[in-house]
Amino acid sequence: MFTINPFAELSTFIQPFIMQTYIIVMIFMVAGGTLFDIIHKKSALYFFRNWRNSNGRATRQIGTGKMTSLAIQTAVVEVLASGEFCNMRRRIAHILTFYGFLVYIVTTAILVFSYPTPATPAPVILPILWNIGGLITLVGGYWFWFFIRVDVAAEGNSPFRLVRADLFVVSLLVSVTVGLVWAYVQATGSPTWANVFLSLYILSTTVFFGSVPWSKFSHMFYKPAAAFQKRVENANGSRSNLPAPVDKPEIFGSARKQPRHY
Repeated sequence: MFTINPFAELSTFIQPFIMQTYIIVMIFMVAGGTLFDIIHKKSALYFFRNWRNSNGRATRQIGTGKMTSLAIQTAVVEVLASGEFCNMRRRIAHILTFYGFLVYIVTTAILVFSYPTPATPAPVILPILWNIGGLITLVGGYWFWFFIRVDVAAEGNSPFRLVRADLFVVSLLVSVTVGLVWAYVQATGSPTWANVFLSLYILSTTVFFGSVPWSKFSHMFYKPAAAFQKRVENANGSRSNLPAPVDKPEIFGSARKQPRHY
């Protein structure tokens, strides 16, 4: 089951061209939704205004080499290692979700575009990676959802309480969950249920990629830029007149205990 390319099996009644077109449409929806979000919230204008103000407050000049070094540090620490989280459990959950989904989505594209039919059998490792990536995504996502979220762990709210800010996580988890169930049901030979879960898979995936302007999807693009700007401001001295961040327990709390929810 884990070695079967589910999209090749699907090609018996849905043309590969349709599946490939769907993925391209989702890419454009993410790009268009992010652009709309930037224009609507004026986030790019805010970012560049802060950048200009930061340069005006700077007490030191930063050269090209230093700027490149800061960009690399941002990519390694904040993007690849989720270094913005002090809470180790939350960092691990974020890393699992991020890398699991990255493997899942990349293998999906490879399977659909390069091995779309039974006549073009995929290497066994690709369906295995697709399943593993999906499972890792769910481990990290459900761990965060039920045990780490601030409004659940700290505020005592029910994990089933939903607000609009949850749209990103919920649609992601539903999409991947239903996708794996669909692949399993299709492989075990239940056409009716396979069609049901396929419909739910398409619906939840469309919501996930199509709801960018109303969800936290675009934070994947904003947060690296904000982290880089913070590093630049620390380096050029423009943050020297600001108070230290509250995530320093040795200053703002017990030095024996790290903050739980950041």
